[in-house]
Amino acid sequence: MKRYTLIHLTDVHAVADGLLHGHVDSTTAFRNALDTVVAAGQPVDAIILSGDIADQGDEPSYRLVARALEKAAGELGAAVVVAMGNHDERGAFRSALVNDQADGREGDRTGDQVGGEPYDVVTWVGGLRIVTLDSTVPGEHHGELSADQLEWLASVLAEPAPDGSVLVLHHPPIPSVLPLMDGIGLREPERLARTLTGSDVRIVLAGHTHSASAGTLAGIPVWIGPGGAYAADTMAPAGKTRGIPSQAFSRVDVTEDGVITTVVPMTSAPPVYELDTEVLLSHLAGHSG
Repeated sequence: MKRYTLIHLTDVHAVADGLLHGHVDSTTAFRNALDTVVAAGQPVDAIILSGDIADQGDEPSYRLVARALEKAAGELGAAVVVAMGNHDERGAFRSALVNDQADGREGDRTGDQVGGEPYDVVTWVGGLRIVTLDSTVPGEHHGELSADQLEWLASVLAEPAPDGSVLVLHHPPIPSVLPLMDGIGLREPERLARTLTGSDVRIVLAGHTHSASAGTLAGIPVWIGPGGAYAADTMAPAGKTRGIPSQAFSRVDVTEDGVITTVVPMTSAPPVYELDTEVLLSHLAGHSG
């Protein structure tokens, strides 16, 4: 199988006007993340956003995100995969962000492109199948998956994909070290685990916690991406919950042998060093010989 490189962004919390929480230019941070990926000049197969895309679930914010995604994906030749988060609003999400003509997308599970039904979709990138599940509960912060959604997921996964599958949802199906997030994660994750057992899912990608972490569900790796707008302080004093000015995204490489997840921090500081890779490899090879 070929190697697939996926760029995973989550918890963008874009705002069309002003600063998020009065401190963070989250929309510019999102654009900067995409610019970083494009400037690297490395092959990218898909850009994945796992929810909380617009902080207020409003169409103007989604349109800003959509324009930035369209530009970056066009330059990279990458597919775009988006998932609902608890800050997102299904109607505005569909009408202002979702592009039904995107290459490889099989379409909305419900066929309802403007209404309030969960947004569940399959996107193909070569032989890799990316399945998006809407774990949101309108008006609530925790996540749930209905029996209909799990039945649909089981039917999708019944036939293995040539290069396996990636599952994307907003609410992590594993515990968090953050007490607040542990109370508003995915409820009854064991139901999802039963559906995934024996499937070809290579990794589960999620967000919501604003803190990069990893675990397993039904023996499958689970990766929770870092916050794109800000980070949750996992070492805050006891009894405190706080966000800190740290922004990052993830690079996910799906290979024949496994999956590699890498955090990509965003910083305006100059590099500590920058060397020519070919020269460095040649130098190291000479020493090892």
